Amino acid sequence: MKDLGEAAYILGIKIYRDRSRRLIGLCQSAYIEKILKRYCMENSKRVSSIMYAVRCTLPDVVFAQNVTSRFQQNPDDLHRTTVKNILKVSCYTDAGYLTDADDLKSQTRYVFVLNGGVIDWQSAKQSIFATSSAEAEYIAAFDASKEAIWVRKFIFRLGMVPTIEEPISMYCDNTREISIANESRITKGARHFRAKVQYLREVIECGDIKLEKVHTDDNLADPFTKALAFPKHSEHTRNIRMLPASSLM
Repeated sequence: MKDLGEAAYILGIKIYRDRSRRLIGLCQSAYIEKILKRYCMENSKRVSSIMYAVRCTLPDVVFAQNVTSRFQQNPDDLHRTTVKNILKVSCYTDAGYLTDADDLKSQTRYVFVLNGGVIDWQSAKQSIFATSSAEAEYIAAFDASKEAIWVRKFIFRLGMVPTIEEPISMYCDNTREISIANESRITKGARHFRAKVQYLREVIECGDIKLEKVHTDDNLADPFTKALAFPKHSEHTRNIRMLPASSLM
């Protein structure tokens, strides 16, 4: 084994480290530039190329990438323009909530934050039809709770975050969703998704998570599910410590 010194790249991702400021950052600007140059010649794989950046360092683009990926087989000019906009503003794009206009299905989104930084995120169209906003929110919480169990166990085994022994606070902006989870019985409006209701209640009772109310304007998952004005989008990305690479130099 040969010691090559501190790592500068990992899987094509640039590593920035400032020990004096106790900062470490990841940047994929070189990868984004590579994509931009590539599509002066090609037009077939833009969305899938963006996916790598989305999964590694660009959670604020995840919803825009998810929606445009649905039109890869038969894109029109609007879809092509949308993808180009993602590429142009790689670290600063807007993303948000959208009810699918074709099948009216809702969007699940969640983001896990540790010490102010994002460690896990997801934005995907729900596989089943939700008959109300509360149900759609509940399905999202159900999906997030399954991920929360894995995140909690993973971090616990690292032995570096003592507070992980406490329930993970799961903030949501839908009061009805919290009421359904905290009620002792299955209400009439929740009977058709009672399996998810029971599962989430059990996860709460076991101490893996706890549901808490947050105002819509303070919900850090907003950029994953709805189109926000640039100032608000920027505020959310700053709150989850997504910063321009230049700020680490």
